[in-house]
Amino acid sequence: MKGSGLGRALTVTLALACAITSSNIYINQPVLTEMARSLGVSDGAMGAVPTATQFGYALGILLLVPLGDTRDRRKLILGLSAAATVALAATALAPNLAVLTVCSLLLGVLTPVPQIVIPLAVALAPGEGRGRIVGILQGGLLVGLLASRAYAGALADLVGWRWVYGCSVGLMIALEVILFLTLPRGVTGGAPLGYRELLRSLPHTFAQSTLVRRVCVSGALVGVSFGAFWTTLAFVLQDSYGYGPGIAGLFGLVAAASALASPRAGRMADRVGGRRTQTILLAVSLLGWVALLGGKNWLALLVLGVILLDVGVWGNQVVNQAMLFTLADEKHSRLNTLYFTFRFLGIASGSLLGSQLWDAGGWYAVGTAGVAALLLAAPILFTTRDNRPVPEASRGAARKTAARN
Repeated sequence: MKGSGLGRALTVTLALACAITSSNIYINQPVLTEMARSLGVSDGAMGAVPTATQFGYALGILLLVPLGDTRDRRKLILGLSAAATVALAATALAPNLAVLTVCSLLLGVLTPVPQIVIPLAVALAPGEGRGRIVGILQGGLLVGLLASRAYAGALADLVGWRWVYGCSVGLMIALEVILFLTLPRGVTGGAPLGYRELLRSLPHTFAQSTLVRRVCVSGALVGVSFGAFWTTLAFVLQDSYGYGPGIAGLFGLVAAASALASPRAGRMADRVGGRRTQTILLAVSLLGWVALLGGKNWLALLVLGVILLDVGVWGNQVVNQAMLFTLADEKHSRLNTLYFTFRFLGIASGSLLGSQLWDAGGWYAVGTAGVAALLLAAPILFTTRDNRPVPEASRGAARKTAARN
């Protein structure tokens, strides 16, 4: 059954849900050095925590997000939010690295609420307003991601890393109360497939489309580069400049430039096509790593590198999704599931690789891996075409060029 519509208050509530729930998988990044010190382990060993969180998130997207096409989305959102709150509390109380890693994995699995909230909003929104609504909710997700790093770092400096998770528990409880009071009832995707059939259809969807395979694999490789950087940022700030979690968290606000650039990447893809846009974004990301490598000795270059890398990576994600959504409407949820599963597997792999390379070879070893992952993605991005119609202006320019030749 469809809902009665999507008013302003519910839109704000859903954007808030995206912001708060997405923040849960990133709050560990600026506090890794303090966690390591608190538990008496090395920085490299502590890399298991963000790695487990990202792997868990990929697993949750794969196994839980397809349920949004067959289950009551209100019950699913409330149930996952409650379970994630319990996982946050357990993480805050973890006595050692092993328990912390397991709790982080479970937290990741239970966190993909935004990927269920967004289809709910699309189901409630009028057809002509869906693009705007998706943009607002994606903005909420991005704000949660960026703000979480800043508040986690600042709070850890004041009261320790465990209270970062404790405060997130409080935010989640408040959110659940708001969602319980405001979420509409009886909104499902209405897909005729059962859960097992949905899962079985994912490999077929991946195998039958060259575009899907290219977008997912290139997205994973870009994710490796992204994960390697953000997991080790706190380490290089501590090692080179003596900065703690508070400053590491502030780099999340530096990355807010990506929030402004991402919609522009989507509009650029509409004008010139996904392949050209991805080429530009890849060049921006590579320039970001060049600056980041110099950032070990010059803080200004580190700041510049964060901005360039985040602009390139988040723009890449927007364009990848836009390319996927040129395919059949009835498969959009599963396409989203495939893409974000690959994306976060890539980020998780990058987190693990980055933390190990940091112990083995330091910042330059991490940077080499980040650049290598982008270069592996390059031939895929350079040869991928989407299915969107060529704009009339582009067709006219092509005809004129052909006539001159």
